[in-house]
Amino acid sequence: MNMEEIQFDEQGLVPAIIQDAVSKEVLTLAYMNKEAVTKSLELGETVLYSRSRQELWHKGATSGNTQTIRTMKYDCDQDAVLVQVVPNGPACHKGDYSCFSTTFYGKDIEAKEHRYRILDELQETLAERKATLPQDSYTSDMFQNGVDRIAKKVTEEAGEVIIAAKNNDHEELTWETADLLFHTMLLLTERGLPLDNVLHALEERHRKK
Repeated sequence: MNMEEIQFDEQGLVPAIIQDAVSKEVLTLAYMNKEAVTKSLELGETVLYSRSRQELWHKGATSGNTQTIRTMKYDCDQDAVLVQVVPNGPACHKGDYSCFSTTFYGKDIEAKEHRYRILDELQETLAERKATLPQDSYTSDMFQNGVDRIAKKVTEEAGEVIIAAKNNDHEELTWETADLLFHTMLLLTERGLPLDNVLHALEERHRKK
């Protein structure tokens, strides 16, 4: 991205939409000035501009809820910025995963109207669990134990799938495969890898054939 092409307003600011790179959930809307953009690029973490305090604001500098930047884009008019991040904690100062947590009109739209939308919903839920680490949550416990524990669980579930297949038990195979998919998604989320990347790899592999 060429920062010089960003169209800052008369106050030297540009709106910055912060989005979870994994779940695609919008986390917050903030503002950046040129220095905030520069610092964000240097640190690889979101640095914003507080209009109320009129100073730079390194997101998570005091709370620890930093946001690791994956990509930064500007829109077609170059007067708004999209920052895709991997959150290291809640985005909202109230402790919520996203600042956009209250629906005041209509119903929440489901992730995607297709037969595999549960994967989108699961990815979003896991991203939220990783960011907030709620108490008495199996996924929170797994995230806190780290990649080795999750990877071990994936190996265990893969073995269970094989056993179920050999037993020719469709019900057992169904549930064990669901467990394997869940823990594989858990592993992807822990590593900050969007499911979209895996699906893209499958598409590329299929096209080559």
